[in-house]
Amino acid sequence: MHDHAPRGIRAGGPRRLLALSLAITATVLVVQVIGAVLTGSLALLADAGHMFTDSSALVVALVAATVAARPADDRQTYGYQRAEVFGALINAIILVVLCAVIAVEAVRRLLDPVDTEVQGLPMMVVALIGLVANGVSLWLLSIAQRTSINARGAYLEVLGDLLGSVVVLVAAVVVWQTGWMPADAVASLAIAVLIVPRAVGLLREVVAVLGERAPSGTRVPDIREHLRDAKGVVDVHDVHVWQLTRGAPVFTAHIVVAQEVFDEGRAGTLLAELQSCLAEHFDVAHSTFQLEPAGHIEHDHHA
Repeated sequence: MHDHAPRGIRAGGPRRLLALSLAITATVLVVQVIGAVLTGSLALLADAGHMFTDSSALVVALVAATVAARPADDRQTYGYQRAEVFGALINAIILVVLCAVIAVEAVRRLLDPVDTEVQGLPMMVVALIGLVANGVSLWLLSIAQRTSINARGAYLEVLGDLLGSVVVLVAAVVVWQTGWMPADAVASLAIAVLIVPRAVGLLREVVAVLGERAPSGTRVPDIREHLRDAKGVVDVHDVHVWQLTRGAPVFTAHIVVAQEVFDEGRAGTLLAELQSCLAEHFDVAHSTFQLEPAGHIEHDHHA
């Protein structure tokens, strides 16, 4: 069952949604920086740093998505969709560096507490603003991230912002109600811990795409057996499945067919059936088949 097409503000493509999220993130960034200065909160400053990094990452994602939309040409025969993967790679690296910076500063604050008093109530108000804004951005990107690895990277960063806002909000309440100032530094460290798994997960997905692994959840043996069940197909070999970016799988295979398929002029019909089979059962829109008569000998075997 497929989801209904999004309507309203989420009806645009990934680039439009990324641009809206960028506008929201940049606005909240300014609010958090001002709030950090006024309240003396390290957690707000750390979250503002996260938001600044996310703003930069969203710019990278927006540029990558724009480049990826360019049509294929004689030099880029598959088009520019792989640009999204490189954009996601940059985002993942930014996340890892951000985690390290936040962790170091939080530990330094815990080991060498500063005398600056953190104002809990204003800190809580700013955290609430960030929480609402990040929730809106997350909602905007929830559709685009299903089909774009680049939007997926931006989605994960906004999710990290949302969780960071929750942590800052809890720390603000603790400081406001109890006066325990180290809660601010602990919240900063917690933000770094929350980001790490998402950064690692995104890096793994980028490596999988660049390494041309089969998409997650794709079982090549199942596809091979499905193709073999087609009328006139004798065997299937040299199967390759990879993806240009998230949601853009590519499939190639050599199909050994009975001689009568060629004799009866059914090769074109069989080819169309195989392509429709992959599109309908395995969501593979781009497939290439080489039809070979039974007994055909390959002259360019490879390991």
